Amino acid sequence: MTRFTTSADGTEVAYSVTGSGPALVLVDGAMCHRMFGPSTELASVLDKDFTVYTYDRRGRGETGDGATPWSLEREVEDVDAVIKAAGGSAFVFGVSSGAVLAMEAASRLPGISRLALYEAPFVVDGTYEPRPADIVARMNDLLARGDRSGMISTFMKMVGTPGFAVAVMKLTPVWKKLKRVAHTLPWDLTILGPDGRGSKLPTDRWAVKVPTLAMDGGKSPEYLRNAMSNVAEVLGADHRTLPGQTHMLKSSVAAPELVEFFSRAQRTAGPIA
Repeated sequence: MTRFTTSADGTEVAYSVTGSGPALVLVDGAMCHRMFGPSTELASVLDKDFTVYTYDRRGRGETGDGATPWSLEREVEDVDAVIKAAGGSAFVFGVSSGAVLAMEAASRLPGISRLALYEAPFVVDGTYEPRPADIVARMNDLLARGDRSGMISTFMKMVGTPGFAVAVMKLTPVWKKLKRVAHTLPWDLTILGPDGRGSKLPTDRWAVKVPTLAMDGGKSPEYLRNAMSNVAEVLGADHRTLPGQTHMLKSSVAAPELVEFFSRAQRTAGPIA
């Protein structure tokens, strides 16, 4: 069942709740939402241990484009609104560009008590082609011309999807679903910021003070593993590589890692006086 919570600017943010236990908010990556992406399946595995909150980021699913123009601050406020709906405090797990949004939220919001991240798509060295400096402008130009397919193709090429795979995808129902949320791609790319040019992450961009777990997949590209190693370094986080995993993380593998990490909060909290 869909519920709604009101963000600071008046936007109605759609979310779902399942399970029982400590609150856990899942933050999706590019073009994903509750009904299109990994969150619902992951929630169904994690809800044995947590009250899991999945939500539709701006411009996706049942959440509108926003009552005010998009900005990173508005997306952080949306996370805050979901956390408030969860009672004011929650664990947060972000995937891909959602991991970067989760980092930004944890730097600004007091309600995040523990943070887990999977494969924030930074490029921090020479192991992958740097993200074009004008990529956001190019995406906005394609959007202004109504070329949503071009936006998706450009994004897929940038992240390394083979051309034949893109051609096949265009013939499937998935492409139509991607086109519906293509206008959010410039937003995600803006959230990534300039940290895709092949240089190490700045040490002062994020002020994350909560325990953090940075994860990557053993079969993922080297640049993603190196990026998460750098994330762990700048955040003072635990770093873990999950054997056999790619950027498409399996829920059955992610869940035990998240349960173990987030459960530490319960074990270390001590008895209530």
